[in-house]
Amino acid sequence: MNSAIRNMKIGILGAGHIAGTFAHTIRHTEGALCYAVASRNYEKAAEFAKKYGFERAYGSYEEMLNNREVELVYIATPHSHHFEHMKLCISHKKHVLCEKPFTVNAEQAAEIKALAASEGVFAAEAIWTRYMPSRAIINGILESGAIGKPCTMTASLSYAISHKERLIRPELAGGALLDVGIYCLNFALMHFGKDIDRIETSVQMTDTGVDGQETITVFYRDGRMASLCSGIYGRSDRRGMICGDKGYLVTDNINNPNSIDIYDTDDNLIKHISVPEQINGYEYELSECIRLIEKGALESTSMPLDDTIECLEIMDMIRSKWGLVYPVEMQDEDA
Repeated sequence: MNSAIRNMKIGILGAGHIAGTFAHTIRHTEGALCYAVASRNYEKAAEFAKKYGFERAYGSYEEMLNNREVELVYIATPHSHHFEHMKLCISHKKHVLCEKPFTVNAEQAAEIKALAASEGVFAAEAIWTRYMPSRAIINGILESGAIGKPCTMTASLSYAISHKERLIRPELAGGALLDVGIYCLNFALMHFGKDIDRIETSVQMTDTGVDGQETITVFYRDGRMASLCSGIYGRSDRRGMICGDKGYLVTDNINNPNSIDIYDTDDNLIKHISVPEQINGYEYELSECIRLIEKGALESTSMPLDDTIECLEIMDMIRSKWGLVYPVEMQDEDA
């Protein structure tokens, strides 16, 4: 007789839009249980719990974390608060899956890595593209030689989201880079690797002092080049293309691919690959975290913390070129 599957009790810290999307994921992911949600506003947490079927609702983060039944906490608060909220979770011995960006800079991420290791808890960045099947599909195409020797990559991700307050406020670590540009960078890192020679960038800043749109060009030591564009003013085609000497591949959406097409040098479609159907794409990161936590692991295999730190180091360097420092970073220096 098969024993019943144990459902890991998941808590969500924050009750906004992305928390709702993740709650839907929990409800439909094997081995996961919608257990607790916390907001600074109890009424908001209670409404969220009722809507998504959570057993507990809390009006403070600390109160939820004091519940010993909570095992894994998904952090869905603004970028500027990820660092302090992960530290809070880890101090309560809770495993954490934190929305991207993991922290606002690499120094904070390195501190979280060390703290999680010292407390013996799991910590991972919830950048969903790192966990999706499309990652392996694209890398498999490149390794197969179907497009020959890869030489150039282009990736674009922009949305008309400048009206959202969190994206234009420096104190919330707003701007295009940490919200959408991070996906373009990860697309390059996943499929072209990390052996980077130099990075060049251009930016248009908002009136509030964060980046509104930018282009980033990554030059690799072996001669390959990735051209990345992101922004918060208008919707782009979201496509990613990798060109080789025998053809090219195109994915329809680097943020959540539905398909990958392979073309020859005469633009003939050679193969169309559909990505497996999904709940909403978040289930891959959740399932991996549950599986690894059950095994006693402290990091993700799809997004190890060193990879998170390296990506943040790149974004730190890019922001330094722009002169963009977030107020929370100034507070860290004064502390």
